Amino acid sequence: MKLICIGRNYAEHAKELKNEIPDKPVIFMKPETAVIRAGYHFYIPDFSNDVHHEIELVLKICKNGKNIQAKFADAYFEEIGIGIDFTARDLQAECKAKGLPWERAKAFDGSAPVGMFLKKESIGYPGDITFSLKKNGVMVQTGNTADLLFDFNRI
Repeated sequence: MKLICIGRNYAEHAKELKNEIPDKPVIFMKPETAVIRAGYHFYIPDFSNDVHHEIELVLKICKNGKNIQAKFADAYFEEIGIGIDFTARDLQAECKAKGLPWERAKAFDGSAPVGMFLKKESIGYPGDITFSLKKNGVMVQTGNTADLLFDFNRI
């Protein structure tokens, strides 16, 4: 398994981080060791003093493909889940300043808890999907697929 991640896919979030809004998807990877499954714990890594989190939608790819046209992309994923993308922002800033890849900051072990997956039709796909994250009962993030710069099929 591998996680193919899309960065800067929300204009407001890109602005919040003072990043330019991309004209094509920003792609980075996370290895299988980044995934935390139900019942396991996340530990703040000791190599960072500034770990952030963001809730993300996760598509489970169900068949192989290459150079898939957007009009056929729906057939390549059947389930959608929720995950969290943990980022060591201090390391990411260091990497970005040097023009280096982000993996040190994004792909560390345990940096990608993933919840259960649901059939995409059961959550209202392809319409707007609203999702949110509460921390200790307090809403800290909400999102909606209508705000994506690059929708699922285009990616």
